[in-house]
Amino acid sequence: MQGTRFTVSWHIHGTLAANASGEFKLPCDASLVHVSLSNSASTDGIFDLGTSADPDGILADAAVGDSNTPNVFEAADWTGALATAGSPYHMVKGTIIDWDLDFDGSSGTAAANVMIVLTFTEG
Repeated sequence: MQGTRFTVSWHIHGTLAANASGEFKLPCDASLVHVSLSNSASTDGIFDLGTSADPDGILADAAVGDSNTPNVFEAADWTGALATAGSPYHMVKGTIIDWDLDFDGSSGTAAANVMIVLTFTEG
C-alpha cells in the first residue's frame, strides 16, 4: 500500500542575504520520498535536511536548482548518516524535521525566491 501523500513546502521571497533554516513536527508517522529545491537565480545554494537529532542526517549538501529549474532528490539520493540510500526515510509522529539553507554555498551567488517542497507518504 502506498498510503496517502502529503507535501510540506516553503517559499522564501526575494534575494537572500543570509542563511535560512526551519523546523516542523510531523503530524503522523510518515516516510520522506521526495525533495524538490529551486530558486530563480543561478546560485551556489546548498541545502541540508535531517531531524533535530542530526540536521543533515537525511540529505547533506544538496545543490539548490538554478534559474527556476528544480533539483529533485528521492530515496536513492539520501546522503545523510540517518538514511539509507534507496529507502524512503521513515519517521514517527512528532519527529522534528530540520532544514538548513546555505544561501550562497561557498561564497557564490545568493539564492533568490527559493522554493522547498518535501513529499511524504503517511503511515
